[in-house]
Amino acid sequence: MGRNLALNLADHGSRVALYDPWPEAREAFAASSSAQVDSLALTASLQDFVAALARPRRIILLVKAGDAVDAQITALTHLLDAGDLIADAGNSHYRESERRGARLAAQGLQFLGVGLSGGEAGARKGPSLMVGGSPEAYALVENTLRQVAAKADGESCSALLGGDGAGHFVKMLHNGVEYAAMQLIAETYQALRAHLALEPAEIGAVFARWRQGSLDSYLTGITAEILSHEDSASGGPLVDVILDKAGQKGTGLWAAKAALELGVPAPTLLEAVSARALSMLKEEREAAEGRLAAASRPEATTDVADLEQALLASMICVYAQGFAVMAAGAREFGWDLDLGRSASVWREGSILKARLLDAIVAAYGADPALPNLLVAPALSDMLARAQDGWRRAVAALALHGTPAPALGSALAYYDSYRCGRLPADLIQAQRDFFGAHGFERIDRPGSFHGDWGGQGSNDP
Repeated sequence: MGRNLALNLADHGSRVALYDPWPEAREAFAASSSAQVDSLALTASLQDFVAALARPRRIILLVKAGDAVDAQITALTHLLDAGDLIADAGNSHYRESERRGARLAAQGLQFLGVGLSGGEAGARKGPSLMVGGSPEAYALVENTLRQVAAKADGESCSALLGGDGAGHFVKMLHNGVEYAAMQLIAETYQALRAHLALEPAEIGAVFARWRQGSLDSYLTGITAEILSHEDSASGGPLVDVILDKAGQKGTGLWAAKAALELGVPAPTLLEAVSARALSMLKEEREAAEGRLAAASRPEATTDVADLEQALLASMICVYAQGFAVMAAGAREFGWDLDLGRSASVWREGSILKARLLDAIVAAYGADPALPNLLVAPALSDMLARAQDGWRRAVAALALHGTPAPALGSALAYYDSYRCGRLPADLIQAQRDFFGAHGFERIDRPGSFHGDWGGQGSNDP
């Protein structure tokens, strides 16, 4: 990714110095034709790299998140002058970016935490860039980042979103939504196979058709391509010879943990992380398949139209959950986070590129203080139209015994959010009964304790 971003920068007129601590990587780059670009200077040491930069120096790190970032920052700070900038464009945790920003500020250096989406291809052709840091630090690279970023309707998909950790926080939630969106698509694929006996290529054609409507997205598009791809060794669909175990690098888990820590319901994001963990229990699942009772209604089925509505409605709920966590994070950390702008930078260059983002940008443009995307008029209308098919699909999947944790949790989230009275009254009473925690009443303020006839416990 670092090499591709450097080439992108060079394409847009920047003079770029590069350094990689691994000699093999430097040799491979030097051997490539791209190394002949006049505006690229490949250096053999960190000292040569820093010396090749004009002041104030502007350095972009693209290294593995964690200790490697701190080690590289430490090595650089001994060579830099006050006012120089270090931007971390790896998948760092937002709290680490907050810490690094404070550390560098104390040394008179500038810092940016840059969330980058789009993978290697995006880095080369135009990524989505979510930036956190001070306006002064951003001003040093704003024009450059806006030039190399993807463009949506002529607008650069690069923006300063808040303080040092804001960029990586938004990127973290981007990845949490990405996890959930991928899980929703995978469940829909499984439903089409289990209920309609469609072959992968036929399902690929379904996804290709869905791309013509509200479900148009990068992920829908690559799903259509994947499912139409044949395996050269077996001659059958490639997807059929891929092991059903999906790993994770941690950003989805970070997003789920952030939602829990901030007290924001994001059940579908959590389900997506859990689904990947469950997929890793391959041997246990195979052993349980013949031992646990199957569904009693195997004849229950759904159809393509209902699954399309279920996927669309669930996607809306996933975005609603992700943006609710982002709003809570902004309040918690004091970031002036423009949620509409955050959605806008995902419209191109991002793994989450989707037609739905246009409606989300419009929703926040009409009401920046929107409490939840579910109540935005355009999106609530889409949910209303999709609701019947969504419910039929989820019910059929449950009756048939086809696992759909993400589709089901999205529907439960929708129903819970639209429910004016939830059974938390009973939970309050239970907590008071066994722990004397007290409860609130609907008819007067204050905290109360129930007279449980001496049955309650006063355990702390």
